Amino acid sequence: MSAAAPLEPDAGWDEVPSARRRSLGGPSARGLLLTILGEFVLPRAEPVWTAAFVEALAAVGVEEKAARQALARTAAEGLVTPSRVGRRTRWDLTPDGRDLLEEGARRIYGFLREQRRWDGRWLVLAVTVPETQRALRHKLRTRLTWAGMGSPAPGLWVVPYADRAGEVARIVEDLGIASSAMSWVGESGAIGRPEDVVAAAWTSLGEIEAAYGDFVDGFENRRADGAEAAFVAQVGLVQAWRRFPFLDPALPMELLDHDWPGVRAATVFHRCHERWHRRAQAHWETLGADG
Repeated sequence: MSAAAPLEPDAGWDEVPSARRRSLGGPSARGLLLTILGEFVLPRAEPVWTAAFVEALAAVGVEEKAARQALARTAAEGLVTPSRVGRRTRWDLTPDGRDLLEEGARRIYGFLREQRRWDGRWLVLAVTVPETQRALRHKLRTRLTWAGMGSPAPGLWVVPYADRAGEVARIVEDLGIASSAMSWVGESGAIGRPEDVVAAAWTSLGEIEAAYGDFVDGFENRRADGAEAAFVAQVGLVQAWRRFPFLDPALPMELLDHDWPGVRAATVFHRCHERWHRRAQAHWETLGADG
């Protein structure tokens, strides 16, 4: 897996709207493993025993067989690599895995930290990929959505942040489709309204808003008594939050007709994360010691 690829939430991404709906469901074993890798393994340059992963995942409701399958799948994707020590196995992050998790961490922990003012300009991308190239269409859609772009019409992508032109250009170049794409930056013209562009390009804003409400309801007043409870709460918190940088285009307030609940949800996320961090990390240390 390329280190440039986004750290996706749990879903298949053949079509973005349906993927958004599926991502609001329960987490997979692999998704929980990725959360643990990013939250507890990434900050440490240390290998982790299989038993530690199995016990950690068991604490958040994953059976041993599913935990081992998640490890094998993540290794097959090139994110972790095993090494044998006698009869036991331990796991290290690969360079690609570390790069991917670091990029994910920047997005997850920096998301909605501040509200941006809109300068009135759009970045518009026109690009077409034949129906026969489904894998390429999938990658393009996933990565453009991760960059905050929406698609108001087939082959057309927009985002109200012109400074993302470099990121979008890298995506198109990485996928080898620059020769069949074009882009431009500018303000809205006399035809059409910006709010209509938003409604057409991001059809799932109502679902995302409801998901933010569920997130706040689930974590704002949650208690975690003891180190293991804090670990479970922290994994659940990060797992629930890390889908939002993919789902939410973080539109500027000028394009929304009411206060966006993501701001309150971000406050809840950072407050809870800080509250549980020390005890959750301490519990992870005990799992590694027992490995």
